[in-house]
Amino acid sequence: MARRDSIMTRPKDSRGALRRMLAFLGPFRWLILLVAVLCVISNLLSLWGPNLAGSAINEAAAGKGQVRFDRVWYYASRMLICYVSSSLLTISIHAIMMNVSKRAARQMRQSVFDKLMRLPVGYFDRNQAGDIISRVSYDIDVISTCMSTDIVSILTSVVTVIGSVIMMVSISLPLSAVVLFSVPAAILYTTRMRKITQPRFVRRSKNYGIMNGFVEEMLSGQKTIQAYAYENRVEEKFDTINTNAATAYYEADYYGVTIGPTMGAINNLTLSLIALLGSVLYMGGSITIGSISSFVLYSRKFSGPINEIANIINELFSALAAAERVFALLDETEELQDREHASELMDVRGDVQLDHVAFGYDPGIPIIHDLSMRVQAGRLVAIVGPTGAGKTTIINLLMRFYDVNSGKITVDGMDIRDCTRQSVRRAYAMVLQDTWVFRGTIFDNIAYGRENATMDEVVAAAKAAHIHPFIMRLPRGYQTVISEDGGNISKGQKQLLTIARAMLYDARMLILDEATSNVDTSTEREIQQAMRQLMNGKTCFVIAHRLSTIQHADLILVLDHGDVVEQGTHETLMRRKGFYYRLYRSQFE
Repeated sequence: MARRDSIMTRPKDSRGALRRMLAFLGPFRWLILLVAVLCVISNLLSLWGPNLAGSAINEAAAGKGQVRFDRVWYYASRMLICYVSSSLLTISIHAIMMNVSKRAARQMRQSVFDKLMRLPVGYFDRNQAGDIISRVSYDIDVISTCMSTDIVSILTSVVTVIGSVIMMVSISLPLSAVVLFSVPAAILYTTRMRKITQPRFVRRSKNYGIMNGFVEEMLSGQKTIQAYAYENRVEEKFDTINTNAATAYYEADYYGVTIGPTMGAINNLTLSLIALLGSVLYMGGSITIGSISSFVLYSRKFSGPINEIANIINELFSALAAAERVFALLDETEELQDREHASELMDVRGDVQLDHVAFGYDPGIPIIHDLSMRVQAGRLVAIVGPTGAGKTTIINLLMRFYDVNSGKITVDGMDIRDCTRQSVRRAYAMVLQDTWVFRGTIFDNIAYGRENATMDEVVAAAKAAHIHPFIMRLPRGYQTVISEDGGNISKGQKQLLTIARAMLYDARMLILDEATSNVDTSTEREIQQAMRQLMNGKTCFVIAHRLSTIQHADLILVLDHGDVVEQGTHETLMRRKGFYYRLYRSQFE
């Protein structure tokens, strides 16, 4: 099991992820070039400091009791100027890169969100909302941090290492050989640790996505959890998921934090060898005290970036793991492009026909086998049947959330696959059982999807949906702000708002999927009557489990195992005493 998990979480293309991360910095290439130039200047100033320090020490040592303080001050003051100037440039560099990373992360989030808007419904059926949110927020934050700090650190480290090597070689070649001896050991160690730590950072991001998805799911179902007194079971399950996430975080950081101390030990060993060899060289008269001091400072500058790079590698591994998750989302297959020369579905009458339609969400597992039906324009059609009969699947096919596997669906005689998806979906207004409202005014929620709707039109729709009296009792009427997901209004009121939204939407066809399941029976009948008047001449598809609400439908389609087994009016089907008759009697006996 452990090996299988390791294989599953191993990075697929770290280099590709790194290239794509850097591609988001492309629009800021000139700012990054400026940062690179400032890094070089800042590090050259910082690298000149140890040389000046060595000169000051040599001046002090050469005086033999009569120190020339003016010469010492000369070197010390210039060293101070170099270090202060380097620090100011470093502050500027970090300020620029923070701005760049913020803008790059904004663009990345925009790209991800735009991608989500283009993905098919099936993607959201397969993936938890919490995991998707984790990619948009947590993973991109990790990448942004890498862009703002790690890139600067890498540039600084490269300049510092190269400059330090040049200065050390110019001071003493034997001492430089001692320092450079530690480089292969550091490279071998970091390469080995990369293979160990990177899969663990990938596993950490994956487990955090799972945890976020579970939390989001449980919060949305909090009332149900409490109603069934299921809190303890949920807490136990979260404890397991949380433990897995914490373990993944610990394992990634445990191996990650060992890199810095180990590199520090290698560098300290090198420093000890420098001190030993430097003493021998000084006693032989081939090097001065000041040069040894300068060399030690340069060796520390050399080893500092090596340590820094070791720490950066941890953050870079984490960023690459996050980037792979983000880019995996960006690489998801979008909805199939409309056929070439696809036409706009215009001037819709609402004549809908399904001709030998077969469909299954998974290949080899058909839900609808051979479905044929004809719905004339302007008719109210009810679709009924037991759970799993294929009622919601029909709606998904009508809206082209999915395309049929075989057969065809036509609107006004046109195969909807020959029409653009947007024009097909604009032809329908939809009210689902799972109501959706957003944070905004009641006016905005009702007018959603209908640009430039007037107050009179919104009020008329609200009155038809029997929600107007409730709205007028609110402190600010139609300007009352609904909280996120409608937390400050009841579920029934949310459903009435969505019904009003559908009534206002100028579409020739309407889909109601259990649209009145959260309102009382008397109000439901009033809404049905109002809908019949308001939707005169429009084709309406109603999915209903409460068969008492569809007795006045022009046509009732009875589904069972993906096939229409009966169709007709309520009276006709009741007289047949077949499948529909048994369904109807089962609800009242």
